Amino acid sequence: MRLAEPLYPGLEPFPGCRLSDRLGSGGFGEVWQCKARDGTPIALKFLPCDNAQDAVTELRSIQTFLEIRHPNLVRIFRVWCHLGYIVIAMELAEGSLADLLGLYRSEHGTALPPPQLASYMSQAADALDFLNTRQHFIGGKRLAIQHCDVKPNNFLLFGDTLKLADYGLASSISCQLKPHRRAGTLAYTAPEVHQGRLSNWTDQFSLAVMYCELRTGRLPCVMTPDGFYAGHLMQPDLSFLRPAERSIVGRALALIPQDRWPSCRNFVDLLLPHLK
Repeated sequence: MRLAEPLYPGLEPFPGCRLSDRLGSGGFGEVWQCKARDGTPIALKFLPCDNAQDAVTELRSIQTFLEIRHPNLVRIFRVWCHLGYIVIAMELAEGSLADLLGLYRSEHGTALPPPQLASYMSQAADALDFLNTRQHFIGGKRLAIQHCDVKPNNFLLFGDTLKLADYGLASSISCQLKPHRRAGTLAYTAPEVHQGRLSNWTDQFSLAVMYCELRTGRLPCVMTPDGFYAGHLMQPDLSFLRPAERSIVGRALALIPQDRWPSCRNFVDLLLPHLK
């Protein structure tokens, strides 16, 4: 697999599409702004693909979403390989929930205001339940999809609309539990993923962790592991939530997947009265 080359303004990774500004970078790669051939501003995400097997797996996950449409899913226009990267052309967002949380914490010393959080949680639930429902035709089969990396960085803002992005770890599922690679962002990862399994409720667990962070600025796990361990059992500390919220969030964080709420919408609808 070709090693990734440096990216710079003016680079043309696709005919008529030149990079202008770098929007962000990290362990995941880099995101750049550019204009499509028709002049529309878009975002290009560059993921280094120095491992051929990982690149193929990620490409397949992302390509699944080229045909999937929902108001709360970031639209992907094109996916290709270039200069040692997987390149994803997608809608250009104003920022992420992580950016917004950081802004509130730096300027006001608080997490997100409850009414605003209620709107975002409701939209997040819509996106996840759409994916998690067994209604997507993939490889000739009707399957559900677990996103597998639900966190504030992967929910992007388009005005008042929230959209889920970053589908590189997404996996189809047709049963309650299935074997699955240990991957994801550790602070948000469900315990079954540590055991090498995926469930119909894996995304709900991560959504509950995200709720705690956006609601209070704190994560529910006292100590985040530094790797994936089959014996890892998350013991949440929800003392920073109101008593009525603790039982709702606590069930979404249940160690046994089947003990969680039937859906993300069910979970969020029970929280909404506490965010007025």
